[in-house]
Amino acid sequence: MATRKETAPRPVITGIVPSAAIPGGELQIHGKGLTREHRPRVSIGDVDAQIVIGSESLVVARVPEGASAGDVVVTPNGDAPSNSFSCDIGVQIADSVHPVAGPAVDRAGNIFTTFSGARGQKTPVSVYKIDLHYTPKPFASDIMNATGLAFDSDGMLYVSSRNDGIVYQVTPSGAMSVYVEGMGVATGLAFDRDENLYVGDRSGTIFKISRSRQIYVFTTIEPSIAAYHLAFGPDHHLYVSGPTTSSYDNVYRCAPTGEVEVFYRGFGRPQGIAFDADGRLYVAASLAGRRGIIRVDAERNAEMFLSGPGIVGLAFTPGRAAVLSTHAALYRVDVDIAGYSAF
Repeated sequence: MATRKETAPRPVITGIVPSAAIPGGELQIHGKGLTREHRPRVSIGDVDAQIVIGSESLVVARVPEGASAGDVVVTPNGDAPSNSFSCDIGVQIADSVHPVAGPAVDRAGNIFTTFSGARGQKTPVSVYKIDLHYTPKPFASDIMNATGLAFDSDGMLYVSSRNDGIVYQVTPSGAMSVYVEGMGVATGLAFDRDENLYVGDRSGTIFKISRSRQIYVFTTIEPSIAAYHLAFGPDHHLYVSGPTTSSYDNVYRCAPTGEVEVFYRGFGRPQGIAFDADGRLYVAASLAGRRGIIRVDAERNAEMFLSGPGIVGLAFTPGRAAVLSTHAALYRVDVDIAGYSAF
C-alpha cells in the first residue's frame, strides 16, 4: 500500500538585517526552514540573488544589479516559497561621477556631487547638479580635485580642493570665486549655527573660518590617509571621521571650545557622516567586517543601517530619503528612517 509523501513545512522569514542595501550589499535573512537538501533560491523582487551562506535558520544573500525595492522570498529546492519580507534597495540616480565624500542637497532637494579625479588631475567638470528629475548637469568647473561640499543658509555652495587647499564659493547660478586659501589638504566642510565654516585639513588640523573670513585653528586630531568628513550634531558639537592606518578607527566629537573626545571607536575606514532629523549619526564605514552605512544613537550604540560596497558618503533630502555616494555613482534609498530597527 502506497504511503502519502509528507509535505515539508513552508519556510518562514522572520527578519532581514539590515533592511536596506544597494547592489553588492549583503542581506542576512533570518528564519526557519530556509534550506533543505539543496541550495535555496532567493529572489529580491523578480531578480535572483547570489547566496553567500545558507543554513536552516540563516541565509546571507548578495543584492544583484537590477534589483529594486520589493519583497524577499526564499524558495528551498522543489518546495513551497517562504512568506515575503520587504526590504529597501537603492536605485542608482547617477553614474560616471567620482565622489570622494558625501553629496550635498540644497533646500529644494537638488543633489550636488563631485568628479574629483586622481590627485592633480584636472577634470572637465568638477561638480554636477542632479535635479529633481535625476538629470545630471555640469555645475562648476576648474576646481582641481573637488572634495568636500557644504551649503550655507543663503544657498551658496562651498567646495574644497584637496589639491591646492582652496575653498571655493559657488552661487546658485554657478558663478565661482575663491572663499579662502591656505587650508592644507582641504577635505571636509561644515557650517555651525553661527555660519562659521569648518574645514578639515587631512594632515591633522580643523580650521574655523568666520563670516568675515578670519582663519583660526579650531583643533587638531590624528592625520587621515584619505579625508576628513565633518558634520554638526544636534548638540552643536562638530563630529569628525577620517580613516587612518588603524583598522579600528574613531569618530571624534569636538566641543565648541575645541576639546576633542572619541565619540565611537571601532569602525573600519570611516568616511562620510550625516545626521538625520532625529539627531542620529550615520557613518559610511565597516563594522564587524561588513561595509555600509552604520547608525549610531545618542547612547553610542551602533547598528548596520544599510549594506553596500564602496560607499564614501551620504546626505538626507528634505523628504528624508538617503542619498549615497560610492566611488563612481549615486543611489537614492527611500528608507523608513524613523521606523527602522535591527533584527
